[in-house]
Amino acid sequence: MQDYQLKEREKAILRFVIHQFILTANPVGSRNVSKKFDLGLSPASVRNVMADLEEMGLLGHPHTSAGRTPTDKGYRVYVDSLMDPPFIDAKAKQIVDMSLISGQTETEDLLRVTSAILSDLTNQLAMVTYPKFEQAILEKIQIVQLSSIRILVVVSVKSGLIRTITLEIDAEVKEQQIISIQQLLNERLCGLRFSEIRNSLEERMKDVPTEAYRPIIRVFLDSVDKIFTDVNSDKTIIAGTKNILTQPEFEDHEKFQSVIELVENKDIIVHVLDKNKQSVETDLAVRIGEENKDEKLSEYSMITKEYQVGDLTGTLGIMGPKRMDYSKIIAAVVYVAEQLGQELTKSR
Repeated sequence: MQDYQLKEREKAILRFVIHQFILTANPVGSRNVSKKFDLGLSPASVRNVMADLEEMGLLGHPHTSAGRTPTDKGYRVYVDSLMDPPFIDAKAKQIVDMSLISGQTETEDLLRVTSAILSDLTNQLAMVTYPKFEQAILEKIQIVQLSSIRILVVVSVKSGLIRTITLEIDAEVKEQQIISIQQLLNERLCGLRFSEIRNSLEERMKDVPTEAYRPIIRVFLDSVDKIFTDVNSDKTIIAGTKNILTQPEFEDHEKFQSVIELVENKDIIVHVLDKNKQSVETDLAVRIGEENKDEKLSEYSMITKEYQVGDLTGTLGIMGPKRMDYSKIIAAVVYVAEQLGQELTKSR
């Protein structure tokens, strides 16, 4: 972030303008700031400071109004150094805690509940991605015979998460063959990451001597991408479209339509979530307006955080107008991410 070296009164007025704009969605005038906040400055002095802030690129001046509005840079300075410390109250914590321990055992159900809670808490569009299995470490493979030519493969990873897949074999196999190949696969693959298994399975299995094992080994080789890539890894659950559409910013039909397009085309949001994850040193990212890079998101802010399930990570967060209560929303995103990670870890 550029160091603007703001004076104390410049910081105070920028902070007050942003607070007022968040509350009203209307441009903020110098007289309003002077009357509402006890700064010991006349409207003329406040106006001069606001003009300086505009010159620095921290405030904008809509042509149809005498007031000013925060710019993306102004919001960035505010988030980095001027907003109140993130705080979530006891009532909100209780809502999160009670909702997440409501007996949901399936991962997808828990993520849907989480997305709904986060949207309700923040009044924004909430997003939750599935835990990424790419770096999952294999703990155990179990093979269950469903018929003479069908098997169920149960894959357990170190985090405790489990996925299953049904495979068909082009030759009949016996139970003893399955027991033996299960043992062999566990000896050679346990402790490896999914990505390593996909890249090296054929090499690791090329010396399997007994022809009787070949039908099962062959189906594992042919299906390695299915078995060791979670189909849900790129799946994102979104909740709260109605919340974001009630914001004054989206009374404009064009902006309203842009929200609908974003919700319908989840690939854009997934791409941005992944980009946020790759481009920050911490697991909390706040992207404001044009910082999102994708032009379709230039009118929005996104606040995202990783959640942890053993050695796996997923991402959750919110998207909404740049005019949002950053302190409150950051606190909600952080708390929900921590609780979701704990609940997923416990329920496995």
